[in-house]
Amino acid sequence: MDQRTSLYQKHLDAAAKMVDFAGWDMPINYGSQIEEHNQVRNDAGIFDVSHMTVVDISGNDDLAFLRHLLANDVAKLDEVGRALYSAMLNETGGVIDDLIVYRMSFGYRLVVNCATREKDLAWIGSHSENFDVTVQEQPQLAILAVHGPKSIEKVCAVLETDRAEAVAGLGNFRGFESADWFIARTGYTGEKGVELILPNAQAPDLWDKLLAAGVKPVGLGARDTLRLEAGMNLYGHDMDESISPLAANMEQTISWQPQERDFIGRAALCVQKEEQLAGRLPILTGLVLEQRGVLREGQSVICENGEGLITSGSFSPTLKHSIALARIPLNSGACQVDIRGTLTDVRIVKPNFVRFGKKVFE
Repeated sequence: MDQRTSLYQKHLDAAAKMVDFAGWDMPINYGSQIEEHNQVRNDAGIFDVSHMTVVDISGNDDLAFLRHLLANDVAKLDEVGRALYSAMLNETGGVIDDLIVYRMSFGYRLVVNCATREKDLAWIGSHSENFDVTVQEQPQLAILAVHGPKSIEKVCAVLETDRAEAVAGLGNFRGFESADWFIARTGYTGEKGVELILPNAQAPDLWDKLLAAGVKPVGLGARDTLRLEAGMNLYGHDMDESISPLAANMEQTISWQPQERDFIGRAALCVQKEEQLAGRLPILTGLVLEQRGVLREGQSVICENGEGLITSGSFSPTLKHSIALARIPLNSGACQVDIRGTLTDVRIVKPNFVRFGKKVFE
């Protein structure tokens, strides 16, 4: 039987179309994916992302362990509440998962992808054996993400005064603990937003309050087009265990300094960095198709200096034309995409298309 979040009945009540997503019954939409997409760009929408995995790390060696486990350096988290985007790599420098790590009062909290849950937990567990740490999954927690230009004010309207004041003053990639809740701003849509991690039993009541405040439910379909417009990767599509973060527009997830920090995958990454500097490593970039047609995952990209592949592609509801992320040879000039046997001209742009509802590429 598929797993269900604590909001499953709320999704049915909202007439959601439910689909299987990595073993979870999840809403793909509530009637119109485009309307839900536009709701987040123009107002505020709520996502149930409780299928994601929360893992807490604590103990005397928690910092040392995570500095070894992750490519980014959690030593940057110099105060409770700060967040960091990182990759967890294998020995060959491939991406096991991308994740957010938070500094907590008890140690650290990781939020990882649900589709990679089992392998992530196994990897974390096997590499923690030589460290004095406790690794604890938190399946009793739900996660609600509220995003859009009016998200902060609408979330604040339904929270108690102390939590509302803390949310109103919360900076990006910051969070705070409040009893058994954790509230943060890390985002996945290119809009303002807030993520609320709270006990499963309390999630339905918060859902109802947010809907009563005018926040609309949004499914996984619109979540995908929103993250694509924001140029954000999706694990298993834009990167995986065979792809270096250097070939996935993820170099910001690597902390090269200090040189003595020996994180998993570092040696392989150093070799890949040399390949990148020599121009032999592909890049993940943005493609724009401003004429008719749709760019889709798996389509071939024909460049002047070789071939590439679209890793994520869709019609952009905000821009009213098709966009994609594609892995192509470095220094590619003109490119064409094979759309149903027809080579169609596309434009290469920075892999960031929409931010705060506005076009951001030239």
